Amino acid sequence: MKNLRYICLFILLAVAGCDNEQFLDREPTDILGEDQVWENEDLVFSVLADLYNRLPDYQGLENWWEYANFDETFASNAGDYWRHQNQEYGYGDWGMWDYGYIRDLNLFIEKCEAATELSDEAKSRFLAEAKFIRAMVYFEHVKRMGGVPLILESLEYDYSGDPTYLQYPRAKEHEIYDFVIEEMESIKNDLPDGGTKSRATKGAALALVSRAALYAGSIANYGQLTPEVSLPGGEVGIPASMADAYYTTALNASEEVMGLGTYELYDQDPNKSENYTNIFLNKSSNNEVILAKDFLVQGRTHGFTIENIPRSLREENTSGGKMNPSLNLVQSYELLDNTFAELPTKDENGDPIYYDDPMDIFKGRDPRLLGTVIVPGSTFRGQEVDIWAGYKLADGSVITSGQLGGQAQLPGSNSTVQVVGFDGPIDQLEWSAQNGFYLRKYVDTSVGSGQRGTGSSVWLVRFRYAEILLNAAEAAFELGDLTKAAEYMNQVRRRAGFPTDLTPGEIDFDRIVHERKVELAFENHILWDKKRWRLAHRIWNGVTTDLTNNPGNALAVSTRVFGLKPFKYYEPGSPNNGKWMFEEFLPAPVFNAHRFRLGNYYSFIGDNVRNNNPKIVRNPNQ
Repeated sequence: MKNLRYICLFILLAVAGCDNEQFLDREPTDILGEDQVWENEDLVFSVLADLYNRLPDYQGLENWWEYANFDETFASNAGDYWRHQNQEYGYGDWGMWDYGYIRDLNLFIEKCEAATELSDEAKSRFLAEAKFIRAMVYFEHVKRMGGVPLILESLEYDYSGDPTYLQYPRAKEHEIYDFVIEEMESIKNDLPDGGTKSRATKGAALALVSRAALYAGSIANYGQLTPEVSLPGGEVGIPASMADAYYTTALNASEEVMGLGTYELYDQDPNKSENYTNIFLNKSSNNEVILAKDFLVQGRTHGFTIENIPRSLREENTSGGKMNPSLNLVQSYELLDNTFAELPTKDENGDPIYYDDPMDIFKGRDPRLLGTVIVPGSTFRGQEVDIWAGYKLADGSVITSGQLGGQAQLPGSNSTVQVVGFDGPIDQLEWSAQNGFYLRKYVDTSVGSGQRGTGSSVWLVRFRYAEILLNAAEAAFELGDLTKAAEYMNQVRRRAGFPTDLTPGEIDFDRIVHERKVELAFENHILWDKKRWRLAHRIWNGVTTDLTNNPGNALAVSTRVFGLKPFKYYEPGSPNNGKWMFEEFLPAPVFNAHRFRLGNYYSFIGDNVRNNNPKIVRNPNQ
């Protein structure tokens, strides 16, 4: 306290020794005034870049663990096992109510409109970009919360003691979708057609229309299946009569993206699996990506590869293998003859099927499987990933180890040999392939990307051309144009490596759901797709079931994540000795079935929000 008095006295004396008025009026040299910012295009862009950086992603490279919330993947990280053990999702699990962000966007737009020192071209683009970001933020709100207050100006409290003029009611759900669509239509021509992946373009604005209109059309169409998921004021629920108009808007916007001539499916690598992988790794010559969060542009990296690289290939002794794609997802990749089938682990008599190579069980399947998942026998960065669970003996017993790459004696032998892979699977050994798989998608092949001091600059893709084609296919299907639906879906499938097109007569709802599942896996679509189709409460229904034997069925229940154990068969003298066999299993930490309730379709609005604004009505079924 005594020292503080001395410091204050020194400051007063220092000020008293100056021309006080001149000293206090001096402009600071290290702080920019607001007017100075709006006189410099580079400074304005730095403010805009921060607004871009705040765009929320429910699932992404910086919050990988959220991918494990449903049935795409198992979280091989002890701190996340609970994701497979909580029976019910919380009502606020994917909620959002960020009006601080919206206020910042409104302020930026107002300041930009008032700016006089910017060129007309720069001003027009900055305004369009800010309105794009604001529309994205409202889209994030509506897909999570339903209708929210639509506030398009910065609000100031007048300290009168009466805040009611600041209390806006929730807009109807369709009104938020309408705003997003109309706003993008109004600003799309103020943006460049393409050329950049990390900033808004005309293509990105149209992609947002394509997605938003498809969501609104689906809710109008399939919301009829859950009439109890609605509110009488329209804050939740969209009239069925609006479905076709939204589907038409989605189809038109998708076709307008196609007509730009800026985007195309990435198809540069002869190996179709590698080609699919490189959509997310190749930034230099990639016309498929429309909008991405590019970390390198922001001068930073992320730790996704550090957390998810195969255990045996870690670049430093930390993490790795924290996310294991599920067998549920793996078996969803159909055969190249356009049919669906379980992975063949047993023959028609229930006896094990033996394979010469562990990769053989995956042969003849959609190449996107190996572009998404590292399966037993795969290579990564030119090295084989060592995934196998042990030796299976003729009597059914298993010789394995609790250590990665552990050794033991086999019957009739006096020496020890390796009896489990250096990558697992070993039950409940976190940071390894507990369920027999590692993630391939988004995992960086660049040396050093698995080190904490370096990290990865792989971008997070938010919109890409394949989604636009699938949006168009779905909208056309819902409008009854099966020929056009087949045309657009087959473009995606041909690129994937399918030799035979689907006929218009083969396009049905199951096909629409399935194609998005495998093409867009781990791209933050699974929750929103299942919600808009009103499938979520039917497939994550809380019922404990085995792995589905019908992976092409959109209604197949999938409430627990399964795995696949590869074994080496040991029976000297048998023709199958040394061959591979497989067993489906449930990882030990998985013991509760996911249950999505009707109240989960729209997230909980916090009590603090409703207490501060009595005009806000609760969401249904909560």
